[in-house]
Amino acid sequence: MKFVAKVLLAGTIVASLAGCAKDGELDLSSGVGISVTRTGCPTVAIPDGTGDITLFNTAGSQDANAIDVVASITNVRPTCNSGGEKIYSQASFEVQARRNDVQGAKTVTLPYFTTVVQGGSAVVAKRVGQVTLQFADGQSKASATAQAASYVDGNSARLPAEIVQKITKKRKPGDPDAALDPMADPEVRAAVVRSSFEMLIGFQLTEEQLRYNVTR
Repeated sequence: MKFVAKVLLAGTIVASLAGCAKDGELDLSSGVGISVTRTGCPTVAIPDGTGDITLFNTAGSQDANAIDVVASITNVRPTCNSGGEKIYSQASFEVQARRNDVQGAKTVTLPYFTTVVQGGSAVVAKRVGQVTLQFADGQSKASATAQAASYVDGNSARLPAEIVQKITKKRKPGDPDAALDPMADPEVRAAVVRSSFEMLIGFQLTEEQLRYNVTR
């Protein structure tokens, strides 16, 4: 499945002009380079179509009148420790749910996944967890918190020294490559993509549930 993710935390490149110039100015005396700050932490995102789930009270029915419980993932709060050979990324999130029939107490357990993707397409790890919601008698809403975590290989998430040199190389006005964007270099672009990781969080949906989310 190809995910289209809603990015919650950028973890790629933060670029700024190098040298002694003030903000917004170019230091033409010493040349211009790009200073790269890159932690290696994965971006955290919810793939489109997986951030909510709908349960029905009638098997095989997806009619609006048969909706039992609707839940969504929200308030994702990522943290990351980028030191060491293994980069540890964690995200806490909240699941908020509502139900139509408020009679009696009700317990609902929902599965969710944590997937680590490298280079935008290669799945390197996946884990499935569960979050349990408790509806009190007479209450239509419930919420619960859950966590997702993953490890990323530090060496794979860091740019090679020669690529960093190409990006940060200072260029003086008049140089043939002074106006060239380093990211226009296929080798640089491929290295940045290859060393970029995402931690994706969403409900572990059945094919029918995913189809419902996409087509409703």
